[in-house]
Amino acid sequence: MALAWGVPFLLGLPRSLSLERGQGAYLADLGVWAKFFIGIGAFILAEQQVEKGLKAKLSQLVRAPIVAPTSIPVAAAIVSSALRQRDSRGAEFICLALAVFASILSYLNLHTVGASSWAVEHLLEGNRITLAGWWSICFSLPLFVFLFLRGVWRHFLWARMLRKFAKLELRLVATHPDGNGGLAFLGQYPNAYAIFVFGMSCAVAAAVAKYSFHEDLSATTLSMVMSGWLSIVISLFAYPLSAFTPPLHQLKEQGLSLLGAQATQFYRSAERKAIGRNVFSDPMPEPDTELSDPGKHYEAMSKLSTILVSRTAVAPVAAAALIPFAVVGATMLPYKEVLSILKKLLLL
Repeated sequence: MALAWGVPFLLGLPRSLSLERGQGAYLADLGVWAKFFIGIGAFILAEQQVEKGLKAKLSQLVRAPIVAPTSIPVAAAIVSSALRQRDSRGAEFICLALAVFASILSYLNLHTVGASSWAVEHLLEGNRITLAGWWSICFSLPLFVFLFLRGVWRHFLWARMLRKFAKLELRLVATHPDGNGGLAFLGQYPNAYAIFVFGMSCAVAAAVAKYSFHEDLSATTLSMVMSGWLSIVISLFAYPLSAFTPPLHQLKEQGLSLLGAQATQFYRSAERKAIGRNVFSDPMPEPDTELSDPGKHYEAMSKLSTILVSRTAVAPVAAAALIPFAVVGATMLPYKEVLSILKKLLLL
């Protein structure tokens, strides 16, 4: 953060001390704060949180155990493959190459702007990039893009790993009190990415703010932007979790069928004991067998959710995605309107 945000500030002194937004001041540039200060800091801090959070979810799969013992060797191979790809130098080189490409685009864009700022001086003979601008092109922006792409790549590996796990032999419990067959803990994994999502959202919200300075931002527009961004973020995390919907659906369907059959036998036996016969009796007498009442299990199974994403499970990461937009909106709209939009989206 000191290198990415602090060095351009020092290189731009004394002009960097200005706070006049219309003059392209460094301290008044929300994009600089969002990407070089908050974004880079959030991406670096998120690495340890993500690593710790995902490791805990993997451990729970074995501790429960959700993965059947016969599938443990296959699961271990899947994890080992994902770790090798996570540490792949080739993957990081591609992320770095894309970051350099983003810097080239930024360089070309600075030569086309029609106003001076902390990064460029607009002259009649052509634009001249300042020392602070060169540092942001050569270091700050590539670092931001690199950390962002590496985080996205690592989430892609995790998503693919989860989808492979969903195809293994799983020991799910239809009547599990978590309402997800014992997999509810997996539905909470997106919260490990809360800091990462916050950094990413700050950069996007800064871009929205830059646009809003030239256009009037209405509450309707802000609501649409926030709901659209929230949908993108939730979809990013819902995709790997959706792989567990088929096995959960199969679990619920087969469980209700088995318990329904047992309930029929149990209550017909109870009916015979109560009135001496069944109201709808079979020609052949039915043997009395000792069965437990499956009513509570049937009720619990009927409430089994086959979707792991829920409002309560992803509330922290949803808040991290929306708060930067709410802050931007509060600078242009009455805070009560912004707060109302935020509460509605978090309560969806």
